[in-house]
Amino acid sequence: MPAKFYIVWKGRVPGIYQSWDDAKAQIDGFAGAQYASAKTEALAHAALAGGYRDYISAKGAKATQTVIPQSVLRGYAVDASLPAETGMMEYRCVKIDTGEELFKQGPFADATNNIGEFLGIVHALSLFKRSHIDAPLFSDSRTAMAWVRQKHARSALARTERNTALFDLVARAEAWLEAHPYTTQVLKWDTENWGENPADFGRK
Repeated sequence: MPAKFYIVWKGRVPGIYQSWDDAKAQIDGFAGAQYASAKTEALAHAALAGGYRDYISAKGAKATQTVIPQSVLRGYAVDASLPAETGMMEYRCVKIDTGEELFKQGPFADATNNIGEFLGIVHALSLFKRSHIDAPLFSDSRTAMAWVRQKHARSALARTERNTALFDLVARAEAWLEAHPYTTQVLKWDTENWGENPADFGRK
């Protein structure tokens, strides 16, 4: 029995997959791909039938809707994923109350989760500033939030042939922070009281 089941709502061949490699083949390079994981096959079938937005929204708010303040629900969340089975990092931003995906970037090779979180925060700050989005931004990475405040990603990650583009993105993010003041509140997601970060990729 697989440890997880992977649901692909929008991809080359939508459906339920028992391995991440099989699911990944359906979404890699597919614009607007929609996917997540479930712990059981029954939950996966129910999720596929119910639709992506309903499933993601329920994951973000399940059992905690009465606890999450309205001021948080109107905000956005960023998160990164670096599954051991692929070694490829992705990051994304979602609207907390609906689960709508604002952006997703990756996959990136030879990366770290904290770099993904850092890039996700800066990407969101830049987008919010350009689009005049007035809402709080939440992350569950204290390290990435500290890097943003310091305007520098203090990572020990080694540069390789496969992550040159990633290092370029980090340098651009640091330069953006130096050049652009912002008013967006970057706040810590309270997992203990609010449940899983809504931007989580569902691969844990």
